[in-house]
Amino acid sequence: MDGPDYYIPAAALGLALAFKLPGMRRNWRDPLLRSVCALLALAASTFFFAAPPTITAVNGLAGVPNFSAPLVYSILTALGASCLVLLVNWRGGPPEETRTVARRWMYGYGAVVVALNVLFSLGEAPVERLRDLDTHYAGTPYIREMIVLYLAAHSVAAAAMTAMCWRWSRKVHGWLRTGLVTIVVGSLFSLGYGVCKSAAVFARWAGADLDALSTSVAPPLASLGALLSAAGFVLPLLARRVAHQWSAWCAYRRLGLLWRELRTVAPHSTPSVRIPRWAPVDLRVTQRESDIHDGLLFLHPYFDRALRADAQRAALGRGVCPEQARAAADAAMISAALRARAADPEGRVISSAGAASSDDSGPAGPAEPVEGPRDLVLISLALRRSPAVAQTRRSRAPAGA
Repeated sequence: MDGPDYYIPAAALGLALAFKLPGMRRNWRDPLLRSVCALLALAASTFFFAAPPTITAVNGLAGVPNFSAPLVYSILTALGASCLVLLVNWRGGPPEETRTVARRWMYGYGAVVVALNVLFSLGEAPVERLRDLDTHYAGTPYIREMIVLYLAAHSVAAAAMTAMCWRWSRKVHGWLRTGLVTIVVGSLFSLGYGVCKSAAVFARWAGADLDALSTSVAPPLASLGALLSAAGFVLPLLARRVAHQWSAWCAYRRLGLLWRELRTVAPHSTPSVRIPRWAPVDLRVTQRESDIHDGLLFLHPYFDRALRADAQRAALGRGVCPEQARAAADAAMISAALRARAADPEGRVISSAGAASSDDSGPAGPAEPVEGPRDLVLISLALRRSPAVAQTRRSRAPAGA
C-alpha cells in the first residue's frame, strides 16, 4: 500500500469527523458523541501516520530512526480502546457502571501506550524500516517486546469487539443490528491483521520467512477493518438522524394544506416570522404548527361543536378508527368554520363572541382540543381526503355566519 491508500481513508474519516464537530460543540457533555468523535479522530490519525511518506517525514523531524513506530502503535492501541469505550457508552446501562467499565478500558490501554514508548526507548532500532519494522526487529530486545505488546493489545480489542457486538446483534433489529454486524466484520478484519502480523513475527523466531503476511496482507486488512468498524458505529446514528429529518420533512409537507387554508384567515396585523429556506426543518415545522394554532384560535368563534360531533359519529359508522375519526371531525369543523368566516367579512361573529366573553359566557369551542403535531398532520390530511369534509364543502355555510 502506498501513500494514497492511506491518505484517502484518512481524508474520508476526517470529513466524517468534521460533520460531527458542530454537534460536539453543542453537546460536549454527551459521552456517546465524545466517543464517536474520538474514534473518528483516532482512525483518521492511524491512516495518516501509518502512511510511508508520513513515517519518513516524522522520523526526519524527530531525528530518531523509526520514531514513528511507537507513535503509530500508540495511536492504533488508543483506537482499539476508543472502540471499546464507544461500545460501552453505546450499549448504555447504569451510568456509574458504564463509567467504571469505560475507565477500566482507558486505564488499561493507557498503560499499554506508556509501556510501548518505554520499551522503544530501551531498545535499539538504528535502521529505518518503513514497511517491515515488525519482522526486521522481531528478535531485537525490547523492540521485540514492544511489537508483541501492541499486537496483543490490538488483537484483544478486536476479539472483544467481535464477541460483544455479535452477542448484542442477536438481541436487536433494524439499523442497530446492521451497524453491529458491520462492526463484527470490521473487527474480524482487524483480528486478521493481528494474526498475520503475529504469524510473520513468530516465523522469524522459528527461522522461517513469512514477511509477506506482514507487509502485503496485513495492511489492507487493517484498512478494511478500521473503515468498517467506524462505519458500523456511525451508520445507526446517521440512519436515526436521516429518519428523523425525513419524518420532519414529511410532517412539514403534510401540514401544508391546513397551514395554507388557515393563513387566509390569520390577522394581517400579526404576520408570522419569516424563516429562511436553509433553516432546520424542525424549526420550520414548529413555525408552521404555530401559524396553524394562531389560525385555529382566530377561527374559534366559528367552530360548530354539533357539526363536529355529527362528523365524528359518521366517520366511526364507516369503520374509521377513533383517531382518524377525530381528525376527520376536526377537519370538517375547520372547513365549515372557514366557510363561515368567508361569509362574515365584517367579523360580526367575532364581535358578538367578544361581547359574550365579557359576560363570562364564552363561545362554544371544539369538543376536544386540537393540539400536537400528530393531530395537526392527521387533520391536514383529512382536509384533502375525508368524505366528511367533502360533504361540509357541498353544504351551505352554518346559519350562525
